[in-house]
Amino acid sequence: MSPNVYVNVSLLQPHAQTLNDLPIRMYGVIPIFVEDKNTILNPVITMPSTIKPEQQSSITVSEKDGKAMTYCIAIVDEGLLDLTKFKTPDPHSYFYAREALGVKSWDLYDYIIGAWGGDLDRILTIGGDQDATAAKQKKANRFKPVVQYLGPFHLDDGESQTHTFTLPQYIGSVRAMVVAADHGSYGNAEKAVAVKKPLMILATMPRVLGPTETIKLPVTVFAMEKNVKDVTVSLQSNPFLEVVGSPTQTVSFTEPGEQQVYFDVTVKQNIGVGKVKVSATSGSEKADCDIELDIRNPNPPVTSVSQKLLSANEQWTTVAAPIGVAATSKATLEISSVPPMNLEKRLDYLIEYPYGCIEQTTSAIFPQLVLNQLTDLDDYRKSLVDRNIKSGIIKIQDFQRNDGGFSYWPGEGESDEWGTNYAGHFLLEAQARGYSVNESMLSQWKAYQRSKANGWAPSTTNFYGGDLTQSYRLYLLALAKTPELGAMNRLKEFKYLSPEAKWRLAAAYKLVGQENVALSLINGLPTTFSERYSPGFTYGSDTRDQAMVLETLTLLGRRAQAAELVTTIATKLSQDDWYSTQTTAYALVAIAEYCGRNPSGAKIIADENINGKTVSINSSSYFSQTPVDVKAGNANITVSNKGSNALYVRLISQGQPLPGSDLHVNNNPAVLSMNVSYVAQNGSPIDVSSLTQGTDFIAKVTIKNPGKRGDYTQMALSQIFPSGWEILNTRMMDGEGSFESSLSTYQDIRDDRIYTYFDIDAGKILTYYVQLNASYLGKYFLPGTFCEAMYDNSITAGVNGKWIEVVAQ
Repeated sequence: MSPNVYVNVSLLQPHAQTLNDLPIRMYGVIPIFVEDKNTILNPVITMPSTIKPEQQSSITVSEKDGKAMTYCIAIVDEGLLDLTKFKTPDPHSYFYAREALGVKSWDLYDYIIGAWGGDLDRILTIGGDQDATAAKQKKANRFKPVVQYLGPFHLDDGESQTHTFTLPQYIGSVRAMVVAADHGSYGNAEKAVAVKKPLMILATMPRVLGPTETIKLPVTVFAMEKNVKDVTVSLQSNPFLEVVGSPTQTVSFTEPGEQQVYFDVTVKQNIGVGKVKVSATSGSEKADCDIELDIRNPNPPVTSVSQKLLSANEQWTTVAAPIGVAATSKATLEISSVPPMNLEKRLDYLIEYPYGCIEQTTSAIFPQLVLNQLTDLDDYRKSLVDRNIKSGIIKIQDFQRNDGGFSYWPGEGESDEWGTNYAGHFLLEAQARGYSVNESMLSQWKAYQRSKANGWAPSTTNFYGGDLTQSYRLYLLALAKTPELGAMNRLKEFKYLSPEAKWRLAAAYKLVGQENVALSLINGLPTTFSERYSPGFTYGSDTRDQAMVLETLTLLGRRAQAAELVTTIATKLSQDDWYSTQTTAYALVAIAEYCGRNPSGAKIIADENINGKTVSINSSSYFSQTPVDVKAGNANITVSNKGSNALYVRLISQGQPLPGSDLHVNNNPAVLSMNVSYVAQNGSPIDVSSLTQGTDFIAKVTIKNPGKRGDYTQMALSQIFPSGWEILNTRMMDGEGSFESSLSTYQDIRDDRIYTYFDIDAGKILTYYVQLNASYLGKYFLPGTFCEAMYDNSITAGVNGKWIEVVAQ
């Protein structure tokens, strides 16, 4: 550290002309900091003030006074740096900053393990490097940052070094930064550099596009120097986009400037990551512009099921046809020796469910954890399930609060007791099956559960879910091998303990080795329950509670009773009736637990012929699933039962209808009404069928609860907008006079859609506004707007979509 010089203030004169003669009227000692110039390095950057993208450039680094140093170089887009007001690092100011004397200590274990747990899990995974690949779905990278990092390098005394680099497609300004150090000396330097070349182009596209939509793709051509005269611009077709008309256009310049050309483009019937390449040439000058964007189908997935009960030696012939875009359609042939449960359909419903609270996130991955107990999985399906479970474990961490519980939505200030139970249950089961679960997260969860378990007080006015939440919590603590016997005994003596809670508490006693107590608790209890008027704060249903009973019967080894309940629950799932995410998930989990503990006695012996190729099946599993390829069109299927027992055969086809297809909308104004309209900035109504480019307007959704069924909770409003419209963040509108939206519990704003979650009391009307801009010329599909209660499909309202246009001024 630099030395401090101490001056006795008693020697200072009040009227002198130097720093030492300040009029200080006190006695004492003042430390005056004197900077040691030997600790300062002065790196020098030498490079052109203008460089070209996609061509090799160079930067030379030296030290002003010829000192030795070790340094690194970063060349970064100025716009990217401006987003966070990033300043070039100044290590000298940091390391030589004055600070008070003190002693501090840290324990970084939890932070390090928590932050790197996911990466370590991938590095240490068993099964080769294939399992260590990133567990993320391929998405378009619309914003590729311009960042070059070089080094570290070392300079000896008096030396300079030159380094070469190549910037990608880019127009703008970058900042070259050098940070240097050498034996306690530090320094930095920076230089702004323009990135341009004589001929440049910039293509602009929406964030997303949809199949069969059309767009006028604008391309801006920049002539930066006088030698650029005639420019030929061309657009390349690809598997996602098709140019309508000529793919080449020509513009002429008499002086430096810019001009714009348009290409008519149609989106093909395909979805995925679309890539657009625009090229321009003028003499020896050439410029390219590459854009990635997601081609998505805004319509929700649709499932079609056909089925047949095959007796011994019976045969069934059918045809599997694609739904919507053939390339993304899929079909599955399912054969089971027990009543079917719509396994493929139910799993896809959970995985593709658009909302993402703690309950729904857990429901999507919990059944996948035990899927191998239901059916034989091939290597691809195993790797897919493994990836989904690992991603789910990481996502659940985002919900944990400081008290150890899990909130319903990320970032909420209060833990959700049932959601904490449910997510913790999954984490315990995942850990038991060998998945890496953050120990700190589980320890905090256990502490929260113990606190809630011991603080729970029974009420003489017990309502559905209160005692069940406590009994579920006690069951999980027993599953985690940290039982709270005192709390279990107090709950057992509760006079008004419900049958649902008794079944769950019995499972807890079984886990702690008190089977007699468990059996006495369930003696004479029903295994079925009446339909619930409301899902309550456990997000449940009578079928979900039956699944919990099945889980307890399986645990207690009551095979005969459990087998009857398996048939009952599977039959419910096999029907087209709607079930909430938790009911669906817990039913699948409970059936899988039963199947895993009770191997099937009846085998599946059958022949499958798919498009002329026969496969023989001889399996002792309850279910057999075979994927059917419909990407090339219809597939002919024949199934023959070669065994002595009856088989349940189902063909499940799935896909997304193309934009423009009307979807079924269940509207009952007596239960829920919704009105969707569009207004100008002044509040006057407008017709969005044809809007002028650049128009700012507002989507207005009014939702009314008539009150005949009381208050509604856990409501979801889904608004998906056309590709040619841009969403202006609705959070910026709060408080703007007549366009202030009603309160919501959570809002998820994405590129082309907004999900709004709310509760609505009986007789109340809520209004939500979204500010939009008609940004891109073309013809686009405006998807339908839908509102629903997430745990009760009888409370729904919707408006079908339509085609709209954005036209030139």
